Amino acid sequence: QQASRAQILDKATEYIQYMRRKNHTHQQDIDDLKRQNALLEQQVRALEKARSSAQLQASYTSTENNNSLYTNPKGSTISAFDGGSDSSSDSEPEEPQSRKKLRMEAS
Repeated sequence: QQASRAQILDKATEYIQYMRRKNHTHQQDIDDLKRQNALLEQQVRALEKARSSAQLQASYTSTENNNSLYTNPKGSTISAFDGGSDSSSDSEPEEPQSRKKLRMEAS
């Protein structure tokens, strides 16, 4: 019982068509996964951006709250906007020594 050449070619043709369909289905699955992956990456970037914005906002709010009151060298609490002196005099507060040095070095 020897299979004819035509039968062998028919079986080979069927197998090739089957494999092409299978490859096409797999390629569609790959393309779908790539689209899903791109969508997920986009969502991750959006979430990271939102988290970054939230952290920045929280940091800003925290800094704003912490900077509303300062402690002067004498230890008393002062407002950030009251000129920096707890004395009753109206004179300007002294400039920090480090700033004077920086200005002299720059000139």
